[in-house]
Amino acid sequence: MTAPTAPGPAPHTVTLDLGGRTALVTGAAGGIGRACALRLAAAGAKVRAVDRDADGLAALAKQTSGLAGALEPQLLDLTDLEAAEAAAAGADILVNNAGLQLVRPIEEFPPDVFHTVLTVMLEAPFRIIRGALPHMYAQGWGRIVNISSVHGLRASAYKSAYVSAKHGLEGLSKTAALEGAPHGVTSVCVNPGYVRTPLVEKQIADQAAAHSLPEDRVLSDVLLKDSAIKRLVEPEEVAEAVLYLCSPQAAFITGTSLALDGGWTAH
Repeated sequence: MTAPTAPGPAPHTVTLDLGGRTALVTGAAGGIGRACALRLAAAGAKVRAVDRDADGLAALAKQTSGLAGALEPQLLDLTDLEAAEAAAAGADILVNNAGLQLVRPIEEFPPDVFHTVLTVMLEAPFRIIRGALPHMYAQGWGRIVNISSVHGLRASAYKSAYVSAKHGLEGLSKTAALEGAPHGVTSVCVNPGYVRTPLVEKQIADQAAAHSLPEDRVLSDVLLKDSAIKRLVEPEEVAEAVLYLCSPQAAFITGTSLALDGGWTAH
């Protein structure tokens, strides 16, 4: 594993002001969620950083120095759906990002894990959106950004729960867009390819076993096989796209999916 694993270039940043806005970001302790939480706070938002990882949230809280906005860690397990809905009350911006992954053939996939994946990655976003919409509708403005995946647009073998959840999230996002439009609320999916996160790193061994490959060939032969750009997406690149979609300038972007997939879906 050589060039494809090297970090990509730092993304160019844009200047957008989210001062006075409250954002909720799930899965904020690491990866895409961490990058989004920090970027939104840097743009002036007051960010509720939600995760079940107490240590990760504590580490995140130490990175807030110099931010224009504020970051409030909130320990929450999204399988507690009532608490998830309550946490979204009063939020102007939602970033539904939290996720988990297990790579197994369908006949070997544990039903309890399938249930948990759909709870965290589809039902919890529904409850979070449900909890935030009354406030958004009342003020006539809101931004919902659902971190989907290229797997919300394409399927891969051995990922039945993840693909099912992401495809469902696409439909939920479009429905929220149609209902929210008269109220000034947009809803968009962001669809990265493989991102340099712990979630992807943990897949290497499972993918190697599933495809009967040595681990050092998983990235080139499996993860990046269909990507025209042969590298992982950086979390900060996703965060820049999310920031723009949360801005006033993105008022006409709704009900769609933004692929950050290096050309994967161009096939």
